[in-house]
Amino acid sequence: MKLLPADDRPREKLIEHGPDILSNSELLAILIRTGTTERSALDIARELTDNGGLYSNIAQARSVADLSKIKGLGPAKAAAILAAVELGRRVAGADPQKKVKLSSPEACVSYLMPRMRYEQQEKFLVLLLDSKNQLLKCQQVSEGTLNASVVHPREVFAPAMLHRAACVLAAHNHPSGDPAPSIEDRKLTQALEATGTVMGIPLLDHIIIGDGRYFSFRENGYLDE
Repeated sequence: MKLLPADDRPREKLIEHGPDILSNSELLAILIRTGTTERSALDIARELTDNGGLYSNIAQARSVADLSKIKGLGPAKAAAILAAVELGRRVAGADPQKKVKLSSPEACVSYLMPRMRYEQQEKFLVLLLDSKNQLLKCQQVSEGTLNASVVHPREVFAPAMLHRAACVLAAHNHPSGDPAPSIEDRKLTQALEATGTVMGIPLLDHIIIGDGRYFSFRENGYLDE
Protein backbone atom coordinates (compact mmCIF):
# COMPACT_ATOMS: atom_id res chain seq x y z
CA MET A 1 0.00 0.00 0.00
CA LYS A 2 3.05 2.28 0.17
CA LEU A 3 2.71 2.73 -3.60
CA LEU A 4 -0.73 4.30 -3.16
CA PRO A 5 -1.09 8.07 -2.86
CA ALA A 6 -1.19 9.14 0.81
CA ASP A 7 -4.86 10.13 0.52
CA ASP A 8 -5.74 6.59 -0.59
CA ARG A 9 -3.92 4.75 2.22
CA PRO A 10 -6.41 3.58 4.84
CA ARG A 11 -4.38 4.58 7.89
CA GLU A 12 -3.58 8.04 6.52
CA LYS A 13 -7.22 8.53 5.47
CA LEU A 14 -8.39 7.68 8.97
CA ILE A 15 -5.90 10.04 10.61
CA GLU A 16 -6.82 12.88 8.28
CA HIS A 17 -10.58 12.42 7.95
CA GLY A 18 -11.72 10.04 10.71
CA PRO A 19 -13.01 6.45 10.47
CA ASP A 20 -16.49 7.23 9.12
CA ILE A 21 -15.39 7.69 5.51
CA LEU A 22 -13.46 4.42 5.28
CA SER A 23 -14.96 1.33 3.67
CA ASN A 24 -15.15 -1.98 5.51
CA SER A 25 -12.14 -3.29 3.64
CA GLU A 26 -10.09 -0.16 4.42
CA LEU A 27 -10.87 -0.41 8.13
CA LEU A 28 -9.91 -4.07 8.10
CA ALA A 29 -6.70 -3.36 6.19
CA ILE A 30 -5.56 -1.13 9.06
CA LEU A 31 -5.84 -4.12 11.40
CA ILE A 32 -4.07 -6.45 8.96
CA ARG A 33 -1.29 -3.83 8.57
CA THR A 34 0.91 -5.64 6.03
CA GLY A 35 0.32 -7.97 3.14
CA THR A 36 2.51 -10.47 1.34
CA THR A 37 4.73 -10.24 -1.71
CA GLU A 38 1.72 -11.18 -3.83
CA ARG A 39 -1.14 -9.41 -2.06
CA SER A 40 -1.49 -6.13 -0.20
CA ALA A 41 -3.29 -5.81 3.13
CA LEU A 42 -6.11 -4.10 1.22
CA ASP A 43 -6.40 -7.04 -1.20
CA ILE A 44 -6.70 -9.47 1.72
CA ALA A 45 -9.24 -7.22 3.41
CA ARG A 46 -11.35 -7.04 0.27
CA GLU A 47 -11.50 -10.82 0.04
CA LEU A 48 -12.67 -10.96 3.64
CA THR A 49 -15.40 -8.33 3.24
CA ASP A 50 -16.68 -8.74 -0.34
CA ASN A 51 -19.98 -10.53 -1.08
CA GLY A 52 -21.33 -10.45 2.44
CA GLY A 53 -18.01 -11.43 3.96
CA LEU A 54 -18.30 -8.86 6.72
CA TYR A 55 -21.04 -11.06 8.14
CA SER A 56 -19.97 -14.57 7.13
CA ASN A 57 -16.20 -14.17 7.54
CA ILE A 58 -15.85 -11.52 10.24
CA ALA A 59 -18.91 -11.23 12.47
CA GLN A 60 -19.33 -14.99 12.78
CA ALA A 61 -15.65 -15.79 13.36
CA ARG A 62 -15.03 -17.44 16.72
CA SER A 63 -11.46 -18.70 16.37
CA VAL A 64 -8.17 -17.86 14.67
CA ALA A 65 -8.68 -20.93 12.48
CA ASP A 66 -11.91 -19.44 11.10
CA LEU A 67 -9.94 -16.50 9.68
CA SER A 68 -6.58 -18.10 8.87
CA LYS A 69 -8.10 -19.94 5.91
CA ILE A 70 -7.73 -16.71 3.91
CA LYS A 71 -4.49 -16.68 1.93
CA GLY A 72 -2.06 -14.16 3.40
CA LEU A 73 -3.80 -13.99 6.76
CA GLY A 74 -1.62 -15.73 9.34
CA PRO A 75 -2.43 -16.46 12.99
CA ALA A 76 -1.10 -13.11 14.27
CA LYS A 77 -3.21 -11.04 11.88
CA ALA A 78 -6.22 -13.27 12.42
CA ALA A 79 -5.83 -12.84 16.17
CA ALA A 80 -5.79 -9.04 15.80
CA ILE A 81 -9.04 -9.12 13.81
CA LEU A 82 -10.67 -11.53 16.26
CA ALA A 83 -9.67 -9.29 19.17
CA ALA A 84 -11.16 -6.24 17.42
CA VAL A 85 -14.42 -8.06 16.71
CA GLU A 86 -14.71 -9.22 20.31
CA LEU A 87 -13.90 -5.75 21.62
CA GLY A 88 -16.63 -4.30 19.41
CA ARG A 89 -19.05 -6.91 20.69
CA ARG A 90 -18.20 -6.04 24.29
CA VAL A 91 -18.51 -2.32 23.65
CA ALA A 92 -21.97 -2.91 22.18
CA GLY A 93 -22.94 -4.93 25.24
CA ALA A 94 -21.45 -2.59 27.84
CA ASP A 95 -23.75 -1.19 30.50
CA PRO A 96 -24.69 2.40 29.60
CA GLN A 97 -23.25 5.27 31.65
CA LYS A 98 -26.59 7.04 31.44
CA LYS A 99 -29.93 5.32 31.85
CA VAL A 100 -31.44 4.23 28.54
CA LYS A 101 -35.18 4.72 28.15
CA LEU A 102 -36.85 1.76 26.46
CA SER A 103 -40.39 3.01 25.98
CA SER A 104 -40.98 1.70 22.44
CA PRO A 105 -40.14 -1.41 20.40
CA GLU A 106 -37.90 0.73 18.19
CA ALA A 107 -35.84 1.90 21.17
CA CYS A 108 -35.53 -1.68 22.40
CA VAL A 109 -34.41 -2.92 18.99
CA SER A 110 -31.82 -0.14 18.70
CA TYR A 111 -30.37 -1.33 21.99
CA LEU A 112 -30.62 -5.07 21.28
CA MET A 113 -29.77 -5.43 17.59
CA PRO A 114 -25.98 -4.83 17.83
CA ARG A 115 -25.80 -7.08 20.92
CA MET A 116 -27.70 -10.06 19.52
CA ARG A 117 -27.76 -9.96 15.72
CA TYR A 118 -24.61 -12.01 15.13
CA GLU A 119 -24.94 -14.54 17.94
CA GLN A 120 -24.70 -18.10 16.65
CA GLN A 121 -26.48 -19.60 19.65
CA GLU A 122 -29.93 -18.62 20.84
CA LYS A 123 -29.69 -16.40 23.91
CA PHE A 124 -32.49 -15.14 26.11
CA LEU A 125 -32.19 -11.79 27.88
CA VAL A 126 -34.35 -10.02 30.42
CA LEU A 127 -34.22 -6.23 30.54
CA LEU A 128 -35.15 -4.82 33.93
CA LEU A 129 -36.82 -1.40 33.88
CA ASP A 130 -37.78 1.18 36.47
CA SER A 131 -41.13 2.98 36.69
CA LYS A 132 -40.03 5.38 33.92
CA ASN A 133 -39.07 2.53 31.56
CA GLN A 134 -35.38 3.28 32.10
CA LEU A 135 -32.99 0.36 31.93
CA LEU A 136 -31.73 -0.86 35.30
CA LYS A 137 -29.97 -3.99 34.11
CA CYS A 138 -29.77 -6.33 31.12
CA GLN A 139 -29.20 -9.93 32.16
CA GLN A 140 -28.82 -13.14 30.18
CA VAL A 141 -30.93 -15.91 31.67
CA SER A 142 -30.44 -18.69 29.14
CA GLU A 143 -28.22 -19.84 26.29
CA GLY A 144 -29.34 -22.67 24.06
CA THR A 145 -28.42 -24.47 20.88
CA LEU A 146 -28.47 -23.17 17.33
CA ASN A 147 -32.25 -22.86 17.30
CA ALA A 148 -33.57 -23.30 20.84
CA SER A 149 -33.14 -22.07 24.38
CA VAL A 150 -35.01 -23.38 27.39
CA VAL A 151 -36.47 -20.65 29.59
CA HIS A 152 -38.75 -20.81 32.61
CA PRO A 153 -40.66 -17.75 33.88
CA ARG A 154 -38.90 -17.99 37.25
CA GLU A 155 -35.55 -17.37 35.52
CA VAL A 156 -36.94 -14.18 34.02
CA PHE A 157 -38.61 -12.81 37.13
CA ALA A 158 -36.02 -13.80 39.75
CA PRO A 159 -33.63 -10.99 38.72
CA ALA A 160 -36.60 -8.63 38.43
CA MET A 161 -37.43 -9.21 42.08
CA LEU A 162 -33.79 -8.99 43.15
CA HIS A 163 -33.29 -5.61 41.48
CA ARG A 164 -36.79 -4.30 42.32
CA ALA A 165 -37.75 -3.78 38.69
CA ALA A 166 -41.07 -2.12 37.97
CA CYS A 167 -41.50 -4.03 34.71
CA VAL A 168 -39.52 -6.26 32.35
CA LEU A 169 -38.79 -6.74 28.68
CA ALA A 170 -37.89 -10.18 27.34
CA ALA A 171 -35.70 -10.66 24.28
CA HIS A 172 -34.03 -13.49 22.43
CA ASN A 173 -32.36 -13.98 19.07
CA HIS A 174 -32.95 -16.37 16.19
CA PRO A 175 -29.56 -17.37 14.73
CA SER A 176 -31.33 -18.31 11.50
CA GLY A 177 -31.92 -14.60 10.92
CA ASP A 178 -35.71 -15.03 10.69
CA PRO A 179 -37.41 -13.38 13.69
CA ALA A 180 -40.81 -15.00 13.10
CA PRO A 181 -42.02 -16.48 16.43
CA SER A 182 -42.38 -20.23 16.87
CA ILE A 183 -45.25 -21.89 18.70
CA GLU A 184 -42.92 -22.27 21.70
CA ASP A 185 -42.13 -18.54 21.57
CA ARG A 186 -45.84 -17.72 21.69
CA LYS A 187 -46.48 -20.09 24.59
CA LEU A 188 -43.55 -18.70 26.55
CA THR A 189 -44.76 -15.14 25.99
CA GLN A 190 -48.19 -16.06 27.31
CA ALA A 191 -46.61 -17.66 30.39
CA LEU A 192 -44.39 -14.63 31.01
CA GLU A 193 -47.33 -12.25 30.67
CA ALA A 194 -49.42 -14.29 33.11
CA THR A 195 -46.57 -14.55 35.62
CA GLY A 196 -45.89 -10.82 35.40
CA THR A 197 -49.55 -10.04 36.07
CA VAL A 198 -49.60 -12.24 39.17
CA MET A 199 -46.33 -10.79 40.48
CA GLY A 200 -47.17 -7.19 39.71
CA ILE A 201 -44.15 -6.87 37.39
CA PRO A 202 -45.71 -6.54 33.94
CA LEU A 203 -44.11 -7.84 30.77
CA LEU A 204 -43.92 -4.83 28.46
CA ASP A 205 -42.82 -6.77 25.39
CA HIS A 206 -41.02 -9.83 24.10
CA ILE A 207 -38.77 -9.02 21.16
CA ILE A 208 -37.13 -11.52 18.82
CA ILE A 209 -33.97 -10.33 17.07
CA GLY A 210 -33.10 -11.65 13.62
CA ASP A 211 -30.62 -10.57 10.97
CA GLY A 212 -31.45 -6.87 10.73
CA ARG A 213 -35.12 -7.66 11.42
CA TYR A 214 -37.19 -8.09 14.55
CA PHE A 215 -40.55 -9.24 15.85
CA SER A 216 -42.36 -7.45 18.69
CA PHE A 217 -45.14 -9.36 20.40
CA ARG A 218 -46.72 -6.09 21.55
CA GLU A 219 -46.59 -4.50 18.11
CA ASN A 220 -48.28 -7.57 16.66
CA GLY A 221 -51.10 -7.63 19.21
CA TYR A 222 -50.03 -10.63 21.29
CA LEU A 223 -49.85 -8.66 24.56
CA ASP A 224 -52.60 -6.75 26.30
CA GLU A 225 -52.30 -2.99 26.50
